[in-house]
Amino acid sequence: QVQLVESGGGLVQAGDSLRLSCAASGRTFSSYTMGWFRQAPGKEREFVAAIGWGGYSTWYSDSVKGRFTISRDNAKNTVYLQMNSLQPEDTAVYYCARSFARRPARKDDYDYWGQGTQVTVSS
Repeated sequence: QVQLVESGGGLVQAGDSLRLSCAASGRTFSSYTMGWFRQAPGKEREFVAAIGWGGYSTWYSDSVKGRFTISRDNAKNTVYLQMNSLQPEDTAVYYCARSFARRPARKDDYDYWGQGTQVTVSS
């Protein structure tokens, strides 16, 4: 069983930065693409970013490209999301997830999810 635990969320002002972390259990963490998704109240869960197993391939949604950076440390079984220039529209619960397929932006291709961490950006 894989467990994913997110941390690092909080309340910030527009223009501030946050770094989210996702700690994973299990010995096969380094074999999987990992992704971040977010869900705002009343909206569908949407793709934010993903990173390939080796950390060399990354994917971003258009809404965060240039502001957010995903990275991973396989020795620590941890994936990160550095979020800069945060805006009120970034307010959401952020989820970390493990992909089992080859389409990093599709939430149906993720089998394990964390409990989420709240990010609130005030204007």
